[in-house]
Amino acid sequence: MTRPAPFERIPAHQGIVGDKLTVRRALPLRARRTIGAWCFFDHAGPVAPGSGGMRVGPHPHIGLQTFTWMIEGELLHRDSLGTRQRISPAQVNLMTAGRGIAHSEESVDPARGLHLAQLWIALPDAERHADPAFAHYPDLPVASRGGFRMTLLVGNALGERSPVAVHSPLLGIDLAAEGAADLALPLEPAFEHGLMLLEGEGMVDDEPLAPGTLLYAPPGRSELRISTNGPARALLLGGAPFEEPLVLWWNFVARTHDEIAEATRDWNERRRFGEVEGYDGPRLDAPDVSTLKLRA
Repeated sequence: MTRPAPFERIPAHQGIVGDKLTVRRALPLRARRTIGAWCFFDHAGPVAPGSGGMRVGPHPHIGLQTFTWMIEGELLHRDSLGTRQRISPAQVNLMTAGRGIAHSEESVDPARGLHLAQLWIALPDAERHADPAFAHYPDLPVASRGGFRMTLLVGNALGERSPVAVHSPLLGIDLAAEGAADLALPLEPAFEHGLMLLEGEGMVDDEPLAPGTLLYAPPGRSELRISTNGPARALLLGGAPFEEPLVLWWNFVARTHDEIAEATRDWNERRRFGEVEGYDGPRLDAPDVSTLKLRA
């Protein structure tokens, strides 16, 4: 039997989102730009109560879906479609930017704790110019195996199918353990996968893992073994390799620099994206688009 390729260990980078929220950014990084169509992965928290929560003013997106998985705390989402939606623990918000949308996010109660994962999904060419949309998913499939409570966020696994509507073959599973746990989890060999510990400590195929490192596995792996001796939480992402070229810059996912420059002009000149009503602060300014060729 052919042994699967070893995991790549990719350290996440620290960043700041909104006013002052510290995050671990696991995608995109120089060592790994995507996992399937997953093209952005920020892990925020756990943030202790009284730390100020999250507050991100209106900003635009194109060419992607934003995916928010809430673990602790509550956020209020507003967008230029007129959506006003709270997201609570164990729920997903999915916003499809398509040709263009703007939104804001803020903690419902900044004095409470906060813990979440925010991800982007690159839209395939056939979908990336579609009309924008928003969906809220309060109920997701849950299974318990090997001491882990597993929530199926996206895709098909565990004998279940997630209701979250995406446009590429993808997988997302939250694995939470309250104590000692040990699980051999079947994987789709055609997918590439990434696993990041969000809390606690664990072992993955006999490799120690702590928060702040993404383990990446190329296609060909049919199983992943994860164990922990105490409380822990991990997020598993997977997907068919995304073959279309991508240009990611600021809040935009496109195919060319010209598309990014056009979206930036439209945002600065208040075209295309609409207005976010109800947020009591300024909208975000786009960076200088002249940096695009250096950063893309």
